[in-house]
Amino acid sequence: MSIEIAATEFVRKTGIRFSFRWLGPRRGRPLVCLQHFSGTMDSWDPAVVNELSRRRPVIVFNNTGVGGTSGKTPDNIDQMAEDAAAFISTLCAPSVDLLGFSLGGMVAQVLASEYPGGIGKVILAGTAPQGGEEHLMEALQDAIAQKDAPDLRLPLFFTSSEASRAAGLDFLKRTSVRTAGRDPDSGEEIMRQQAKALIGWCASKDPTNSVLKAIQQPVLLVGGSHDTMLPNVNAIDMFRHLANAQLMLYPDAGQGAIFQYPSRFVQHALHFLSE
Repeated sequence: MSIEIAATEFVRKTGIRFSFRWLGPRRGRPLVCLQHFSGTMDSWDPAVVNELSRRRPVIVFNNTGVGGTSGKTPDNIDQMAEDAAAFISTLCAPSVDLLGFSLGGMVAQVLASEYPGGIGKVILAGTAPQGGEEHLMEALQDAIAQKDAPDLRLPLFFTSSEASRAAGLDFLKRTSVRTAGRDPDSGEEIMRQQAKALIGWCASKDPTNSVLKAIQQPVLLVGGSHDTMLPNVNAIDMFRHLANAQLMLYPDAGQGAIFQYPSRFVQHALHFLSE
């Protein structure tokens, strides 16, 4: 079942009605996907999640207050992680793997550090550690100023090169295929809360790298060579402090490197998850 046509399901936990879609088989360790700033389930690239689901269960969901999920979006990463943990607990799986992209990668770090028994392998893409470097508002302002961009994700996720821009336009087409039952776009209130969480995470220093050092699970770090929002110096820093990490930087790519090179990323991700 592809993300373009998969039914949206709902489950309730701790007073929150979570919306999610289950792709691929119903048996095996699920890969739970944690989405980026302002994103919903429909923001995931079908070329990534559909291909991953050919080999394993893949679950995309909306955290609190986003899309079809009830409640108010938290303004901090710790609460987002607590809410995500509540959703994961409803899956009745002994453990799950995580794919955290951007803001979702910050949530994934907290989950991996605080729930070591329930989290297996972790893929962190285009993200930053606590106390890391971020340029969210500058990147957003620059993207808004590019009046010829059909979607803010084009300048935010991709570079200005012809090849990267073409890949970005293909990505936008793939994410617009679903027409029935799409999630509502995130409004200003959701983005304000998420921006506060992301900026606060990076502003809150962790001089002893306590979060990263608590993560003993295998981690695959993926970044783009020209990420203007969360520079790849963050991935390099995480690589240095994680106990068991691999690092991949994709060329001529912005924050959306995994969407610019979906086939390459899926190949790398499946190899990592199957090791």
